[in-house]
This record gives sequence, structure tokens and C-alpha cells, in this order.
Amino acid sequence: MLYGVERKEVCEVARVMFDRNLTNAAGGNISVRINVDHVLMTPTLMSQQKYCRIAPEEILVLDNEMNKIEGEGDITREANMHLGVLKELSLANAVIHAHPRDAMVFACLGLPIPLVCEAVEKLGEIIALPYAKACSVELAQTAVEYFKSRGAELEKHALVALLRRHGILVVDRSLKKAYDMLERVETNAYVNLQAKLFEAGRWALDLE
Repeated sequence: MLYGVERKEVCEVARVMFDRNLTNAAGGNISVRINVDHVLMTPTLMSQQKYCRIAPEEILVLDNEMNKIEGEGDITREANMHLGVLKELSLANAVIHAHPRDAMVFACLGLPIPLVCEAVEKLGEIIALPYAKACSVELAQTAVEYFKSRGAELEKHALVALLRRHGILVVDRSLKKAYDMLERVETNAYVNLQAKLFEAGRWALDLE
């Protein structure tokens, strides 16, 4: 089996994402650049059918033209977005698309997530990209163009954007770094929402 160690790591990250509510049965996928010829990618329906409990042999090995070299699953319809980002950003080696519970509030409303936690300050901003239908060519193009415009920042930190009404995309130089930032962004989203509730409750008490 090609790239056994790397495929095992992708499986572990996928499982942890699901268990920690960083994605859900509606979807999510991971890609990792291995070298100039090959990319690892999670198969379609890994969340819906397997709750992200997948084996290394199910992780796909793709070439740059989206041909499957090895792997038991089928290619996700989000592959064009992943490969587009990896092709256009030379520093990018990992892409995570997910549906984190609290960040989804901002994604579905099309709102940027205010950076209130120190752990995400370096991102500069987390915006919601213009809406394009899930799995569409338009969504892939929108995401690729945005990340391409900020590609040089990968020297210092991850790149993150919300996909309007859909989820989140995190790009970084390694899978572990990308996962780390996904957790940080979700925590930041949670803190934002809890802060709003706290402020609303305090305002209501002040009225009494």
C-alpha cells in the first residue's frame, strides 16, 4: 500500500474531527499533498456512511489530474476544490473542509467571525466567501481565487475561510497544522456566540 503512514494519519484526523463536532454526517473531507505527483484524499460519503471511521486503504491516492491511483473509495465531488488549492498554492500541503458546529452559524449567515481569541489573531480575518452551490465548479473557483490571493501568508500561518451556507476551508503547510487551526477557529466561534449570550443576559438584567 502506498503511503501507509500518511494515510493512517488522515484516518486519525478524520475520526477526531467527527468526534469533536468539527464536522458532521453531512460531509467534510481532507486532502494532503504527498509529493509533486500524488495527493491523498478522503473518499466520498466517509461521514454519512461511516461516521469518519475509515481505514488507511480507503484513503485515495490521486494524481494531479484527479485520476485514482490507489484506494478503495470513490472520489469526493469536492476534489476539484482541494486539488485547485493545492495546485495554485505552492506552500499548501493540506486542506481540510469541515462543518464545525459553532462556525457553521457564521457560515450560514454569511458573517465573518470576529477574532476574539489570541490563538487566532494571526489569521487577520475569517470571512465568508460569496455563495456558490456545494461541490460546484463555481465554489471551487471562488475558494481557489481567495486562497491564491493570500497564498504568501502561508509562510507564517494557516489560511481560513467560511463557505457560505456550507462550512469551512482550512489550508496549511501540514495536516497537523491545519487540524490545529480548525480547532482554534471553532473555539473562537464558540467564544463569540457565548459572549453574545452573556452580553444579552447582562443587558436584560440591567433593565430590571
